[in-house]
Amino acid sequence: MRYVPLDTPKPISKIGLGTWQFGSREWGYGPDYEQRAAQIVRRALDLGVTLFDTAEIYGFGRSERILGAALGGDRAKVVVASKIFPVLPLAPVVQQRAVASAARLGVAGIDLYQVHQPNPVVADTTTMRGMRALQDVGLVGEVGVSNYGLRRWRFAEAALGRRVLSNQVRYSMVDRGPEKDLIPYAEQAGRIVIAYSPLGQGFLSGRYDARNPPAGAVRRANPYFLPENLERGTELIATLREVADAHDATPSQIALAYLLRHPNVVAIPGASGVEQVERNAAAAEIDLADDEHAALVTAAHAFRPVTGLAAVPKLIRARTRK
Repeated sequence: MRYVPLDTPKPISKIGLGTWQFGSREWGYGPDYEQRAAQIVRRALDLGVTLFDTAEIYGFGRSERILGAALGGDRAKVVVASKIFPVLPLAPVVQQRAVASAARLGVAGIDLYQVHQPNPVVADTTTMRGMRALQDVGLVGEVGVSNYGLRRWRFAEAALGRRVLSNQVRYSMVDRGPEKDLIPYAEQAGRIVIAYSPLGQGFLSGRYDARNPPAGAVRRANPYFLPENLERGTELIATLREVADAHDATPSQIALAYLLRHPNVVAIPGASGVEQVERNAAAAEIDLADDEHAALVTAAHAFRPVTGLAAVPKLIRARTRK
């Protein structure tokens, strides 16, 4: 396993484990998944994964409980990250919710506590006052944000008066927005971009095409899985397969390696089983050649999916046919 080259109290692995699926039914993994979740966490630990990301909203607290129980006595050895869902994120509320998350996780302190998304009407000034108080009493180690633009990330740092270590954002070969400003800032300032949905919720795995769309409510609601977009992604998947063959790897592993080439980027893919955790962790060891990276960049830029308002009627028709 490789780790982020930053001065942090605990090493942060380049591949973490996202636990949105823990305790959530919408992924369609079945009733036995909670037992598998514990096996997934234990195998991730064996492989050197040190970043485990959850949130109070995942499964309405169940993800935190499942993760904490699975980590057991190893909680203190790893970076446990959670997120506050910012409904009225005033300073006292932030403090109360952190206490509740720590209790569900079974930890004395949350290593990385993140604001799940920017609140459009509550300024970060009061939110970060609560975060600073949590740091002062030792309940929170590092503070992070999620889904923040660069300007608001920097404002949050000014409000906290300390570094806001990370910004967790959607980042993959089909969602490359962070490459414009967030990643350059992270590299310049010694911060971290945490990539969620680093495989485009499985779009980049090569498992799906227009004749074989995914099941599960989450993916069905994602416009990338419209038959038209699956068809448009054929060349991108073909390039991933070509590079993967050269490394005896999978398309998913190459898609992760593309992100991890940035030294200050961490990816937190989820996993449906132990084998997927093993494949994800192995991606951290793949070194892409310059020409391979250039080919992937070209293929990613050539992918032009139907998204936004243009995708809405197509999604409605797709759901109606089910």
